[in-house]
Amino acid sequence: MVKNVSRLLILNQKILIIVMVGFVVVSYRLSPAEVAFLREYCTTMKPLVKASNILQSESTSFMGWLLPVIQQLLSKLSRLEKSSKTCVPLIRVLQNGLQKRFGPMMEDPELAAAAVLLPKFKSSWTDRADVIEAALTYIKQHLETMEHESEDQQRESSDEDEFFSRPISRRLQSAVELDGYLACATDTMELLHSFSAIKNLSFKLNTALPASAACERLFSCAGLLFTAKRSQIASVNLENQLLLKLNKRFRK
Repeated sequence: MVKNVSRLLILNQKILIIVMVGFVVVSYRLSPAEVAFLREYCTTMKPLVKASNILQSESTSFMGWLLPVIQQLLSKLSRLEKSSKTCVPLIRVLQNGLQKRFGPMMEDPELAAAAVLLPKFKSSWTDRADVIEAALTYIKQHLETMEHESEDQQRESSDEDEFFSRPISRRLQSAVELDGYLACATDTMELLHSFSAIKNLSFKLNTALPASAACERLFSCAGLLFTAKRSQIASVNLENQLLLKLNKRFRK
C-alpha cells in the first residue's frame, strides 16, 4: 500500500476513475491537498513498514530484535506526532495498538536480556535503566547457572574449596565476562566468539524468531508441493522435497 502510494506520488500523472453508473470515464489530477495528505501518510507508515520487514526476516532477525525495533518504532511515531498535520489520529491509533500488544513484553527481562546479548544493541536500545538492570540481573543469574551445570567447569578440589570457593569464583567470572562483553565497541555477531558463556546464553535466548512469517512461508511452500495429484506422497519424500526447495540456493 505505502509502496504503491509512493509510486503514485513520484509519477504524478492523471488517474482514470471509472464510474460504474453509465460507464462514464472521468480523468483528473490529484489536488495539492490530496498530494500533501498522501505524502504525510507515506511518511507516517514508513517506519511501521520497515519494522515489519525487519521482524519478518528469517536470516538476520532474532528474538532479541523485538524490543529494540518496537522501542525505535514508538520513538519515531512520537516524533512524527509532533510534526504531523493530518495523520495525528492514525499515529495515535498505531501507538495505542503497539502499547496494547507489546506493552507487557517491554517489561519482560528475558526479552530484554535477549536484546542485550546481541552485539548490535547491548544496553543502548532503551533509555529505561530499570529494564536494562533487570536484563543484566537475568543474564548474571543464568550465566552462573550455566557454569554450575557445565562439566567443563568441574575441577578437583578439597571439600572446603568445593563449598566456599567455587560459587564466589563463578559469580566473579560471570560478572567479568559480562562487563567485558558490554565494554567492547564491536557490534558484529563475531564478538560472541570471544565470550563463550555469553555466546551460549545468547544462542539460547535468540534461537526463536520474533515473527511467524518464516513458518508461514514454510507452510506455503509445502502447499505448493502437496497438490491434489500428489496427495499420496509419503511424508518423508515431502519433507525431503521441501528441504531441497527451501535450500536450493545451496545447490550449485
